[in-house]
Amino acid sequence: MDTRNSFVAPRIRAVEAIPLRLPFGRAFTMAAPHQPTRNEVEVLVVRIMTEDGLVGIGETQAWRRQGSGETLPGLVDKVQNHVNPALVGKPVTAVSSVLHDISERLAGSLYLKAAVGDALYDALARTLGCPVYDLLGGLCREEVDVGLAIGITGEAEAMTDAAEAAYERGYRHIRVKIGIDPGKDLACCAALRRHFGDKIVLRADANGGMNYGDALRLLSRLEAYDLDIVEQPLPAWDLAGMAAIARAVRIPLSADESLTDEHSLVAIAQQGAARVMQTKSAKNGGIDGIRRLWDMARTYGIGIFPGNHPSTGLNVAAVAHLAAATPYPLLVGDFQTGCVDMIAEDILTEPIVVAAGKLRVPRGPGFGVDIDPDKLAKYRVDAH
Repeated sequence: MDTRNSFVAPRIRAVEAIPLRLPFGRAFTMAAPHQPTRNEVEVLVVRIMTEDGLVGIGETQAWRRQGSGETLPGLVDKVQNHVNPALVGKPVTAVSSVLHDISERLAGSLYLKAAVGDALYDALARTLGCPVYDLLGGLCREEVDVGLAIGITGEAEAMTDAAEAAYERGYRHIRVKIGIDPGKDLACCAALRRHFGDKIVLRADANGGMNYGDALRLLSRLEAYDLDIVEQPLPAWDLAGMAAIARAVRIPLSADESLTDEHSLVAIAQQGAARVMQTKSAKNGGIDGIRRLWDMARTYGIGIFPGNHPSTGLNVAAVAHLAAATPYPLLVGDFQTGCVDMIAEDILTEPIVVAAGKLRVPRGPGFGVDIDPDKLAKYRVDAH
């Protein structure tokens, strides 16, 4: 009997939403209009159970900022009342149709789709007994170069100390937060360049916290310190202002808060608002959405910066698998910062390891990582 087409995809039996609140090891400050100094991150883990007993896992965050008003109770409600009807009974192979269905039910649901879509990819790969990167085209790189993001410290000496600690751990790409006090921002960047010379690639990120005049003056003065990129100096909506600054200074601009879906990338490219874009798993719809953005950016000649909100190793593993299956060049991003340098304790059974500024892509079925049930119980919160 011919069994070449005998595979029958198991169906999805249940979907579970697990809200978590993870404390930071130390406070993190950025130029965000809401809660600039943060001590924790709210995370939603989605588990998809198949009828044959396998479980796929995905993550998103309720990281309220420009571009997202998601809350943990809202995300949990959407999983229970909208995602469950869309998924239960569907074959685990129905990734595209399920994500399309969610988009039709809940417009603008990128944060939700990130966790659900990644969990679907993980469940499908575990069903097939392969890594997720094989579903995305196969392994192109075993390690991914990474940098590190440093929050606003307020003083040049403290910023330099934090960057020196990162350098001693092997990082050579340092992204510092700016945007609250331009005078201190300038002093910090000047001190970092004096301290390191050309031994590091220096970047800055204003998180959309500046106005046009302050941003133009600061970036004009930062040109002397050879920054690789400055990310999102202006609010997400001000693409015209971003484009004007991009024409006026030599430092390439990166778009983050301005970048959500494919339509936003078209607008960024058409207006010349940025030469680099930063993707984040939650805000861009998980690996399914990010993959489309990366391919589009490649077509536009826009540099690709893999990033993340502060997240657990689960989210980091998902982005690492996408990077591993990407054949073209990527900028050195810092999508792992959350789990290696911010949150006090990760939720994985085995931590993500970065050595000499390189992250080794997890192997094994799915994303190659598993969640510690005791840590889930420790950080789980009532989302209602």
